[in-house]
Amino acid sequence: MKFTTTLKQNYEFRRLYARGKNAAASCLVLYYRKNRANRSRLGFTVSKKVGCAVVRNRVRRRLREIYRFHEAELYPGYDLVVVARVKAAFSSYHELEKEFLYLAARLGLLKKEEEKGP
Repeated sequence: MKFTTTLKQNYEFRRLYARGKNAAASCLVLYYRKNRANRSRLGFTVSKKVGCAVVRNRVRRRLREIYRFHEAELYPGYDLVVVARVKAAFSSYHELEKEFLYLAARLGLLKKEEEKGP
């Protein structure tokens, strides 16, 4: 993730949940908030309800790879938290990718075609 650092502190997640905007789909919920930096910060939340540690880590790895692959298509300067719902454990990579892009577009985080560049 070239342009992104991670959210790790509990207060950063809580602030985003309280003051950020969100959108939900069947597998994922995406929270976002503009930050003062020109870099995005990213965090993941995968509850124990999703499954055992192996399943939770698999979902987290898939979400991290989806973000890494589409990072250049997103506007920089946002704090993002991706929350996996229980259905994410049974979803394929492509279903998760489709929902992530849908939520990012719905929240206005995706760049337009002419802004993407080469």
